[in-house]
Amino acid sequence: MRQTDSSQQYATSSSQPHVAVEPVYSSPAPRPSRQPSHLRRFRFLYLGIIAAILLVLALPLINLSRYQRRIAASISDSLGRPVHLDNISLMLLPVPGLTIQNLVVGESPEFGSEPIIRANSVHATLRLASLWRRQVEISSISFTDPSVNLVHSPNGRWNIEGILLSASRVETAPTAQPHAGPAPRFPYIEATGARLNIKQGQEKLSFSLVDADFALWLPDPHQWHLRLSAHPTRTDANVNNAGTIEIESTLGAASSLAQVPFNLQGQWRDAPLGEATHVLFGHDAGWRGVMNLAVNLRGTFGENAVTARLHLEDTRPADFVPDQSLTTDAECFATASGLFHAFEDIRCSWPPASAVHNTALTLTGAIPDVHRLEAASFQLSASELPASRLVTLMRATSPRVPSDLTAAGALTGTLTYSPAAGKNAQHTAARWQGQFTLAEAKLSNDGDKASTLLSTDVHLHTASNEPPTRHRNAAPSPAAHGLLLPPTPLLLGGRDPATLEGRFDSTGYILRLSGNATASRLESLAQALPPLGDGLLKALPQDYPTTAPFHLDLTATRTWHGQQIWAISPEQSPKATKPHIRRR
Repeated sequence: MRQTDSSQQYATSSSQPHVAVEPVYSSPAPRPSRQPSHLRRFRFLYLGIIAAILLVLALPLINLSRYQRRIAASISDSLGRPVHLDNISLMLLPVPGLTIQNLVVGESPEFGSEPIIRANSVHATLRLASLWRRQVEISSISFTDPSVNLVHSPNGRWNIEGILLSASRVETAPTAQPHAGPAPRFPYIEATGARLNIKQGQEKLSFSLVDADFALWLPDPHQWHLRLSAHPTRTDANVNNAGTIEIESTLGAASSLAQVPFNLQGQWRDAPLGEATHVLFGHDAGWRGVMNLAVNLRGTFGENAVTARLHLEDTRPADFVPDQSLTTDAECFATASGLFHAFEDIRCSWPPASAVHNTALTLTGAIPDVHRLEAASFQLSASELPASRLVTLMRATSPRVPSDLTAAGALTGTLTYSPAAGKNAQHTAARWQGQFTLAEAKLSNDGDKASTLLSTDVHLHTASNEPPTRHRNAAPSPAAHGLLLPPTPLLLGGRDPATLEGRFDSTGYILRLSGNATASRLESLAQALPPLGDGLLKALPQDYPTTAPFHLDLTATRTWHGQQIWAISPEQSPKATKPHIRRR
């Protein structure tokens, strides 16, 4: 009976469809999280440490002499000069590279035997990827305290010509190119604490640049960028803080130096005038103030446009502090040709023509050959230069100009210098031609009409045909050229005006003052024009009247660096009395 029930139960259960029943857990266990391993997280650090250890262990196995020859050849190919170096050591930190001792870049025999570059220490950074390609590619070259010689040969060539042309022929890629290509990338060349010497032939000039920071790189194919900052100095004088010279330039590639295109911006800034004149002339010219000179060159080395602007600030003599110092600007334009051996279309203006409507002074001319300045020609023009501005210049440069001196009128004229020409050019002096006129000139001590010393036009003109001027205790001028002052009336207290006439030439001047005058008016004249008044009152006769007009006839002679001497004109014939003055 139980079996039957059991069979029925089995049959019944087997006839029902099968249903899967999942087990039920009262508290399921959580799955473990997958954390990154410590080795995987710091794998790059470990690889770097392993690579550094391998490099340190491999250093003794590296054949530096083989790389030394390749590096020297690479630098030599870039500069086009023989290169010698020794004592190369491999550096890993902070950037893998080589430290080179005693790098010498040889010179072409045409420019002498002294190396063009000499450096005790040079650090060259290598591009690591190039080593895997079995090539040596230099990323940067850093010179420490190098000495560079820039040589100008007698035939007009520069020693840097060959380096520029050789570098332009070598196919190089830009310095900042991220990936290597068929051509090696041009290295970034820099120098700190450099000294730049300039030689004329075999003679080293006194002028040089010191403490120079230099950089050269290739931003685009066949176009170099140069940057220089240095301090000018002289080897034959003690020059301290003569300002800073800064140059920024781009250079292109060409088959000859004359065809090399370039664009240069340079400035000589914050130069004290005393030290600047020391650098330029070899001595302190006796001026104080600050000079800033900006120059722009654009074109090719064969022909380019030159723009220069000069700014003088707080200019004054060294032994005098005026109430108001002089601050002024001037600018020049020119066309340079023949590798800067000739300058054409020179035009200088003061004040700059770009700053004012009318310039006061303009200088134009040309220099066909910088080595033969006697062949140059110039023309100086004055266009309505106010006499009051001339007095301002005098007051800023001399303590002897009275504060109550007033002047009126305008200076106009032209003075031309032309070189000797013709078959007898060697025996013919250059010629000065021209004239200046101070129209409606007035001069007085206090602006009062009663104290007016001058009220007329004043003329100056060249006197090329006059005999040479001879000064006391001075050699005669080599040529009879100068400026002649015709008899000019002065209001010195007499019934008729006195006259002043004279000549100015390269050695000095001679003046003659004659006519009726009073002592007080002569004293006013000496105060108004201090250079003219030097020694004037001492030359008067001892018995001259103190209030009434009296007649005088005095002659003054002076060399430009000598003392002015007034003396009574000798009582001789007119020709002997004034041997160098022609009355008009």
